[in-house]
Amino acid sequence: MEGGVRLGIDPGINGAIAVLDGEQLLAVYDMPVVELRSGKTTKRSVSPALLADLLRQLAGAHVVIEKVGAMPGQGVASMFNFGKSAGIVEGVCAGLGLPVSFVTPQQWQKRAGRRDGKDGSRARAAELFPAQAGLFARVKDDGRAEAALIGRFGI
Repeated sequence: MEGGVRLGIDPGINGAIAVLDGEQLLAVYDMPVVELRSGKTTKRSVSPALLADLLRQLAGAHVVIEKVGAMPGQGVASMFNFGKSAGIVEGVCAGLGLPVSFVTPQQWQKRAGRRDGKDGSRARAAELFPAQAGLFARVKDDGRAEAALIGRFGI
């Protein structure tokens, strides 16, 4: 794995941005989101402005984004929202002129030696980054774990 600062991004609404220097995990940020009201419902969406503010602070890093696609059994609305989130991430990176690479889930998972499922990502990230294992302790921390693994094994 080449050195240099990399950002691993799990682009989902529950995703995260991991900052790595070589194989060292420096920081993990939850995906910045906003709540949007529409009538009686409230929906969460990735915030382009907040994401741009965060990525601007990390200028010069190479970005590795998980290449998303439809997953079997995923509903239409869920697929649309996931694609929208990924598009926001890609658009913000392009707008900031950040160098970007894409990696499929199959590629980074194989390289990472990830066990099955989201819990497998959390366990593998805790093994690789023991000093930051607390970042991956909760079930909902799978986005953090996957961002760290994408950053480490995505290139």
